[in-house]
Amino acid sequence: MMRIFLFLLTNLAVIAVASIVLSLLGVGSYMDESGSGLNLQNLLIFCFIFGMSGSFVSLLISKWMAKRATGTKVIEQPRTTEEKWLIETVAQMANEAGIGMPEVGIFASSTSNAFATGWNKNKALVAVSRGLLDRFDQNEIRAVLGHEIGHVANGDMITLALIQGVVNTFVMFFARIIGHTVDRVIFKTERGHGLGFWIATIVAEIILGILASMIVFWFSRRREYRADEAGARLAGSGAMIAALQRLQRESGQANDMPDSMVAFGISNKMTKSNLAKAFMTHPPLEERIRALQSQAGASRF
Repeated sequence: MMRIFLFLLTNLAVIAVASIVLSLLGVGSYMDESGSGLNLQNLLIFCFIFGMSGSFVSLLISKWMAKRATGTKVIEQPRTTEEKWLIETVAQMANEAGIGMPEVGIFASSTSNAFATGWNKNKALVAVSRGLLDRFDQNEIRAVLGHEIGHVANGDMITLALIQGVVNTFVMFFARIIGHTVDRVIFKTERGHGLGFWIATIVAEIILGILASMIVFWFSRRREYRADEAGARLAGSGAMIAALQRLQRESGQANDMPDSMVAFGISNKMTKSNLAKAFMTHPPLEERIRALQSQAGASRF
């Protein structure tokens, strides 16, 4: 129920923001004056505003949504030795990475996972699962925290939002051009838009959206290697490799992270299918381990 509420709230916020911006820009319609053709400039502005608004509204409320979607409890005042160690470790790593102190939280998940999110690298959130704290040793937890601090320091959340916004823009733009063409050529609509436009646009958005998501997932996989490198710098290559190897051993466990947060976790589902890999937010763990081992070996020479 909470996820449905958050989804509806986000979409209402996107519509409100986009409508206000379009009104301020004087973009009322993307049809030309005759009502028979498209005003491509207005259409591009319309798609850009809606595409970017969705990404940036999600980014701006990402911490708030993440806390509620995962049930993360932020450590306001450490009450245990474990919480005190977490706060001190994150503070040390944030200082080394040159970012502001993130909020630190724990979420009640039996799987080993962690995530970082937030619109500002100096006001981020780093959270770890109860399962990870229970099964990983301190060096491995340090590596995972370093990985998440790396995401924050690299500005991955903002960059991913920008890429998603641009992708959304062009999916909406070309889907409406396809819908307009189908409506005119096949359904013979002369003015305005008929049922054919809406059906063709929806189908085109689904197909183009699936293809475009491969671009977003490709970037997401690239950023995981960079975050692994950050974890290796902050906690040591051996610790980062050990943490990934432990995740590999636990890869058969079900991942109970919400779908909206999977891209921000440290690991996701394993697959052997090359096609499925194109839609993964994270590279296979064995490839990440090999990359770190290769870098560790090269640094010795």
